[in-house]
Amino acid sequence: MTTRKSVGTYLIERLMALGVRRIYGVPGDYNLEFLELIERTEGISFVGNCNELNAAYAADGDARLSGLSAVLTTYGVGDLSALSAIAGAYAEGVPVIMISGVPPLHAITQRALLHHTLADGNYENVMNCYSQFTVAQARLLPQDAAGEIDRVLGAAWREKRPVYLQLPSDTCCVSVQVPATQDVPAPCGSDPVQLQAAVANIMERLAHATRPVLLLDALVRRFDLHERVGKLSRMLDIPFATLPTGKGALCETDPNYQGIYSGKASAPALYERVRTADCVIGLGVRFVDATSGYFSYAFDPAAFINIQDFDTRCGGDVFMGVAAADLLDAILAQVSERSAAQQAPTPAAPQPVTPPRHATDTQDAANWGQPAFWARIQTFLRQGDVVLADNGTSLVALTHMRLPAQCHFVSQPIWAAIGYTLPALLGSLNAGPKRRHLLFIGDGSFQMTAQELSGVLRARHKPVIFLLNNRGYTIERMILGETAAYNDIANWDYAALPGAMGPSDAAVCLRVNSMAELEEALKQAEDPQRLVFIELGFAPMDGPTGITTFGGVVRHYDYGAFGEG
Repeated sequence: MTTRKSVGTYLIERLMALGVRRIYGVPGDYNLEFLELIERTEGISFVGNCNELNAAYAADGDARLSGLSAVLTTYGVGDLSALSAIAGAYAEGVPVIMISGVPPLHAITQRALLHHTLADGNYENVMNCYSQFTVAQARLLPQDAAGEIDRVLGAAWREKRPVYLQLPSDTCCVSVQVPATQDVPAPCGSDPVQLQAAVANIMERLAHATRPVLLLDALVRRFDLHERVGKLSRMLDIPFATLPTGKGALCETDPNYQGIYSGKASAPALYERVRTADCVIGLGVRFVDATSGYFSYAFDPAAFINIQDFDTRCGGDVFMGVAAADLLDAILAQVSERSAAQQAPTPAAPQPVTPPRHATDTQDAANWGQPAFWARIQTFLRQGDVVLADNGTSLVALTHMRLPAQCHFVSQPIWAAIGYTLPALLGSLNAGPKRRHLLFIGDGSFQMTAQELSGVLRARHKPVIFLLNNRGYTIERMILGETAAYNDIANWDYAALPGAMGPSDAAVCLRVNSMAELEEALKQAEDPQRLVFIELGFAPMDGPTGITTFGGVVRHYDYGAFGEG
């Protein structure tokens, strides 16, 4: 059965059916009619942002907790402003619905020379840009709008990556035939023959394995597989480690948790555990330069099983059309059946791995500096926190901390856009308002997206923001240019900014330059009743333990002999 609804109304209803409750963005003359519909619709709201880049980052942060989010821009300038954030969401596997209000269809058809275009009559160039960074795209036309909405939103739902919709201004309120019932898109399902073959292959390998290990990546978060993977680890007593891109995928207080695996940058015992494993089961593993010790990982390729979203590779065998959730369910069922029928070889009991000396060391804790600061933060974290780590020294330090139970870790280690986390904080706060949110961000990163602090204050949110002020780009100094002017930035009065951007009573602002001052600040941050902004003063080359070595590895990889002078 079908009924008639406007294109804009149907789009909003489909978004809401998938769980979207907020649309981030910036108003523009081509999206105002759609905004009017949002204003009149109960159960969904528009969250205005300072610019489109921040809006897309905020939608990304929201989707990390809620599962799916949306952003609305106006054509051309708004689209391209948001594009970097959408590319980041694609790289990190975050489903963001990007909606652009575009010029009216009659103008597009006539190739009219309009503002927010290149004034050349080309209305395909922006679509072409977005086709490189989204899994599905469509311009909504009256003749097929409902079908295209379902196709594109279904792709985001199933693949857990961004999609792009263009909504012409004169199409928003056109009524079209739409399905009378609106179901959530069905999972893709698995090819039964391929699924059976993949299960048989993996079960055979597990039956003979004595030193198996699980390597977890962002796939576990993207497809909500943590319960299945945790159950597999417990039932077979298989130790697991996470890649930096998958940090927090499973509880880091679990006795089977071995730490962060990043090649030779891992704890030596963990590196050896993986190197000598006779069965390495990967969940969506992607070995990216900065998260793999610059490709220093090592294990037997023939022993490697890599379960991706819709295919699985076991050594040299490839099984296409196998959904990760279906595969894990089938493996768990067989493990349950076989555990009662026969005694399989018992894997070697996992030994606790001592983390390498990173940020959490307590040595020199009395002396002010980043090693002491991060050691104290390890004890400040508590169960259920949402922890956001911007790229740079914050991400290096926090990656190697053990998170308490039920924490959520938000970072962007692959796309690695500095400044991502401040707008993402607004999104995560909206998605999880009852949790404590902790943002760790450097001064250079903060300056990229600082305007969105006003959005956090406007909403009266109560996060704790740790602003690490090294007076420049410390992580770049570690690579090249320790004293170079290009790594310097203006030294803002950061702790004064909340007072300028929001109500005077919306934040408490503190400056910390010693361990004693840090202790006083943390007392106010324990259970914040308003935003707590803590500016931390550090020397330009002060960073967490191990960052100097990291800088040297990057320098050698990027510049070879030219970087050694």
